[in-house]
Amino acid sequence: MTNNSQTHVAIIGGGFTGLAAAYELTKQGIKVTVHEGEAQIGGLASAFDVQGENLDRFYHHWFTNDQHVMQLIDELGLNDKVSINPTNTAVYYANNFFKLSTPWDLLNFTPLAFVDRIRLGLLALRARRIKNWQELEDKTAAEWLKQLGGEQVYRVIWEPLLKGKFGPVAEQISAVWFWNKLKLRGGSRGKGGEERLAYFKGGFVALAEALAERIQAQGGEIISNSTVYAIQPIAEHWHLSSSTGESTVDQVIITTALPIAADMIQGWASNHYLVSLRRIHYLANVCLVLELSHSLSDTYWLNVNDPSFPFVGVIEHTNFECPTSYAGRHIVYLSKYLPHTDALYQMSANEMLDYAFPYLQRMFPDLQRDWILDRHLWKARWSQPVVEKHYSRLIPAEQGPKPGLHLCSMAQIYPEDRGTNYAIREGRSIGKRLADQVKI
Repeated sequence: MTNNSQTHVAIIGGGFTGLAAAYELTKQGIKVTVHEGEAQIGGLASAFDVQGENLDRFYHHWFTNDQHVMQLIDELGLNDKVSINPTNTAVYYANNFFKLSTPWDLLNFTPLAFVDRIRLGLLALRARRIKNWQELEDKTAAEWLKQLGGEQVYRVIWEPLLKGKFGPVAEQISAVWFWNKLKLRGGSRGKGGEERLAYFKGGFVALAEALAERIQAQGGEIISNSTVYAIQPIAEHWHLSSSTGESTVDQVIITTALPIAADMIQGWASNHYLVSLRRIHYLANVCLVLELSHSLSDTYWLNVNDPSFPFVGVIEHTNFECPTSYAGRHIVYLSKYLPHTDALYQMSANEMLDYAFPYLQRMFPDLQRDWILDRHLWKARWSQPVVEKHYSRLIPAEQGPKPGLHLCSMAQIYPEDRGTNYAIREGRSIGKRLADQVKI
């Protein structure tokens, strides 16, 4: 083995996975260089400025049972930056709003017959009791949800959410993906059954920046605007070609989307391996962020169960984080997952606002155009892996096709779905394992 003081590890991607891996490696005195293609670290947790305060480009929160991110925050001494609050959740269905924050709200959900409300409540309880997720791998989410709650519960509650989230591939989504969502949300509730969520003051990017500072203090290097084009094996080392120059390292961890990883190694990897990396499909995301002079409602998370509405959710962030953080402005996210070839993905911010406004005004009739003080549009090409049946068979191994090349991406987080908590878990895990390997 190589002495760890001489080993140089390159990490491709400065999101939470890459930063968490760098944190563990630099703690052990291992030389690390993180290459981030964008100007800002954080990946999907990057931010922009609103009235002097960082705001997440894409909405974020943590659940109270997200132990991996909470542990990291504790290690960094940043517990005072975390706020935990109950949140209001609702459903927009048949031109009406229905609260769904507590078990009592569920019992009063009139679009479902009383027996179906009971079925819906029992569905969540039965889902959380499942321990062996492998038994769900040969079922789609649609099949499983119909079995658990019946056709009417599926039609009113789950089908609109599945189609809103996954669009043309909704019928392909695995029951495992949905099971994990139900399990996670069920474990983040207070004594009264209300959902409790956590947020990091200054946006999630503030945690990424604090982690980057610790990495640099431990001797690591982080290079932004550094897009890696090619990774080539040379003897027992790796040669990187990037927009910031050439370098040779001993180990490489790729944390980007798998098709991007395939592009980096296509000069030498087998066609079979490249096909396996490109086999997992991804949806893109467009997120329209509005700065408003008035609040739309008192709901934080509004699921849109209306197939005619183009967004899966309306998230009023300032019903979670106080508007005073943004000079009194009310922040609303409109999110949509879609194929990157979709016409909406090509729209400019103004085009997207013009497109979305009539729908939003139909939902909130008091809304006036002059309430909109500013608008921002963010796009993510590789936002959501499409988790199909038997997804475990599609996931590539962490170890790449040659020793010293490692894959650690959000598409490999399974049975859980992608998210900062699991990105941190996987990044720290590979960082620890690699550190152990290079020790004398």
